[in-house]
Amino acid sequence: MRRLPPLNSLRSFEAAARHGSFNKAAEELFVTPSAVSHQIKTLEEFLGIQLFQRVKRKVELTSPGVRYLSAIRSALDDIDEATRKLQASPNAGAVNICVAPAFLTHWLVPRVISFQQQYPDVELRLTASVNQIDLRYSDMDMAIFYGDGNWPGIQSHFLREVKISPLCSPKLLHDLKPINSAEDLLQYPLIHISKRDKEWKNLLTNNGVKRVDTRKSMTFSSTSLAMGAAMEGLGIALADPDLAQRELEYGQLVKPLDIYLDTKRSFYLAYQEGIPLTKSMEAFRDWILEEMKKENTNP
Repeated sequence: MRRLPPLNSLRSFEAAARHGSFNKAAEELFVTPSAVSHQIKTLEEFLGIQLFQRVKRKVELTSPGVRYLSAIRSALDDIDEATRKLQASPNAGAVNICVAPAFLTHWLVPRVISFQQQYPDVELRLTASVNQIDLRYSDMDMAIFYGDGNWPGIQSHFLREVKISPLCSPKLLHDLKPINSAEDLLQYPLIHISKRDKEWKNLLTNNGVKRVDTRKSMTFSSTSLAMGAAMEGLGIALADPDLAQRELEYGQLVKPLDIYLDTKRSFYLAYQEGIPLTKSMEAFRDWILEEMKKENTNP
């Protein structure tokens, strides 16, 4: 049998240690200071060790208390995380997935019907996010990250590399401003993506443009928004032509110049390392990896 102290005593101990005060701990826990003091005394008697000492008007941890706090805080964090994940997804047939917006809109959503046909009992709950979430403290089960694949505590599966090219609406191009070289792109407004503002400069420099002037430009927070602006004829965006395949086929976007930039980044399926996967998570993992395998085999 596990030798475990009362949970309320542990909560009172952690709160009092964090605040350095029984009174503030009591306010946080909605109990009286005497109740906190009683819980601490119960815990100390259970352990046979003094955890706090009074210094002036504050309480401070003893050396054993400091060591105990580190372990208890980690355990309470694990309990909190497990509880929130279970509450967020009580249905074992559902999987919560956070996805980079461009990948979600232009690759995943058009293929969801394929997943549903193979796994009719699994509910996909998809959320778009530009920022990379911390899966330890999120309600998400899995995510599709954009990066180098190296994230501490994360199990990642390579999906596809990202190479970007200039894309724009055909109605933007003007007969008097033909685009025959990379330098000709500077005749038009360039659409940037925030936090990736060096991509245009790198593309132009790699293709022989010595002086890069991007003053005539605009910036959006995501590739999806940048592509939307490009389709409206606001300028030329940098995006992965494979993700814009439908827009290129329908003539909403065109490649004004056949050049590209290797971003050295890729899309990855990610989830917490060491966690047991539900059947739904396994289903999504297996399905998306198989879809990517098909694309790589038949480009």
